[in-house]
Amino acid sequence: MTIKEAILQSLEDIKGIANYMEIYDHIIKKSYYDFKDAKTPTATISALLGDFIRLGDSRVRRIKGKGGTFSYYLTKYEKDIDIEDVVTLTTEIKSRKKEKSYQERDLHLLLSSYLKNQHIYAKTIYHEKSTGNDNHQKWVHPDMVGIDILKLQSKSTQNLLKVIDKADTFKISSYEIKKEINTDYELKKTFFQAVSNSSWANYGYLVAFEINDSLNDEMERLSHSFGIGVIELKANPFESKILFPSTYKELDFKTIDKLCKINRDFDKFIEQVEKLLTATERYVKSTERELVDFCDKYLTNDTEIEKYCLEKNIPIDKAAGNNGS
Repeated sequence: MTIKEAILQSLEDIKGIANYMEIYDHIIKKSYYDFKDAKTPTATISALLGDFIRLGDSRVRRIKGKGGTFSYYLTKYEKDIDIEDVVTLTTEIKSRKKEKSYQERDLHLLLSSYLKNQHIYAKTIYHEKSTGNDNHQKWVHPDMVGIDILKLQSKSTQNLLKVIDKADTFKISSYEIKKEINTDYELKKTFFQAVSNSSWANYGYLVAFEINDSLNDEMERLSHSFGIGVIELKANPFESKILFPSTYKELDFKTIDKLCKINRDFDKFIEQVEKLLTATERYVKSTERELVDFCDKYLTNDTEIEKYCLEKNIPIDKAAGNNGS
């Protein structure tokens, strides 16, 4: 019996509404499935219940309780259940028509806020501004780039930099951003897009707001094999975290040069970085302010975050990966 079959059988047994924890407890009680290899079995149950709804599986429906959490039941028992407000999502497309949804670009401000808290300056690279109409270039552009510059306080250390390679004082990262990753196919497609888009950078990351917990093992394998890190982005960006770290590699200046030629945003970012790294002590602060002004804005407190998420219809009461449990 698969996990999904165990969920369906549990709902068959219950013949009423149940949340993901009640379904999990029933599966354990009846020994329908052995979770010995699952790191977070309850999150997996929650994610798979969300899949039934998103994919339009007509066997399962759900209702939203007063606390904002969802409970699930089998459609065939709906007439026997006293439900005033049934949430029916037959297909993902219909769901999006009924409910306003945020755009992928809306997540950029959350990521820039997270990165700023990590002392990384970030800039969105607008693909549509690139020259040429070559579709093969779409997996060359990163969604965002970031630079982490080593802060040196000692004048002696600063003077030492004048006679050594400054490459050790900064690291550039590339970020591929996705709203959600629900299936193995989506994971591989977005992962290798991140591999392609970050081939030039010191670090490459795949960033997602919603990640199906059942993909963790495969995500870890891909990250280990190809060196791409994974960031779980949260509505409160300060709660975001690196699930798997990125592996360091040397900058590919040939690809950097190509990106500079075809995209003005990227070219300007590299130009600003170069100005900061080569600025004399007298102009370092003003040059740094210039870089900050050029880079993406960021949110600084919970009030700003909540207001922004509400404006953009970004779910603020969910833990990424739990899929509305």
